[in-house]
Amino acid sequence: MRILILGGTVFLGYHLVAAALAKGHEVSIFTRGVSHSTVHPEAEHLIGNRDGDLGALRGKKWDAVIDTSGYIPRIVRDSVTLLRDAVDHYTFVSSISVYDHFLDPGKDETASLAQLSDPLTENIAESYGALKAACEQVVIEGMPEQSLIIRPGLIVGPRDTSDRFTYWPVRVKEGGQVLAPGKPSKPIQIIDVRDLAEWIVQLVEIKQTGTYHATGPDYTLTMEQLLTSCKQVSESNAEFIWVDDAYLVENEVGAWIELPLWIPATQENAGMAYFQQVNVSKAIAAGLKFRPLDETIQATIDWHLTRDPSIEPRAGLNREKERKLLEQLRR
Repeated sequence: MRILILGGTVFLGYHLVAAALAKGHEVSIFTRGVSHSTVHPEAEHLIGNRDGDLGALRGKKWDAVIDTSGYIPRIVRDSVTLLRDAVDHYTFVSSISVYDHFLDPGKDETASLAQLSDPLTENIAESYGALKAACEQVVIEGMPEQSLIIRPGLIVGPRDTSDRFTYWPVRVKEGGQVLAPGKPSKPIQIIDVRDLAEWIVQLVEIKQTGTYHATGPDYTLTMEQLLTSCKQVSESNAEFIWVDDAYLVENEVGAWIELPLWIPATQENAGMAYFQQVNVSKAIAAGLKFRPLDETIQATIDWHLTRDPSIEPRAGLNREKERKLLEQLRR
């Protein structure tokens, strides 16, 4: 197949290109040419900007397109309009954040979506989920019989510069007393970027349509299991100090970004209570498979060791703040 990937040099895009090339497909990448422009020399590199400069895509045809970089409905509409007659199949990578709440566990793909309070907003930081939901609708309306919507949860693994998962394997590997948030039995959901990429390519090959959650694993993974696996894989001497939500909230520890994978059970977060407990049975029935957690942890550590150590992490608890929190707790 000839596959066009909108965005193909960073994280999921990078692994999608790798998965497609490994299957023998011809791949074109459309990017701004700013980030990692030297990766995947086997692919065709098309340079432009989704916001007003799609010229490099005109006059070409592909069997399918995978859109990994659509966040604004107006911009996604431009791509869909241009590519509607140039491709036979359109995959849009969305997010499980599209839902209006997570007040109950086991939410499936038919649940109600978030709506934009201001249809003209393009503020991704404030309206990420609702904007993604609106982008989905643009794709479905533009290519109703040829669209595939993928809603990943937290994507993890090598080349994840968000550090939202990377923090834990790296921190546990350092050893010592590690602040562990909330209840050890709290369920969490993650998906290895390589599993996600390979599965998306499989669906594209058969031109699958519909909407699918894409997270995992295919069993109930807890925070305690994740941290224990990190310790075993890295052969660390880490000692986990479990700290309850109330203490962390009282001490103004930020959820999800400052302390990855943690969402406190507070009134303000009630609508996110089951964010990490969505139903993935539809995706599993459609062939989504998951590699062992230990493999993901080891690959994340190996990749992290190749990074420039001068780069500040984008997520994770500052070590000095962690030390002070644990010291205060002991007192």
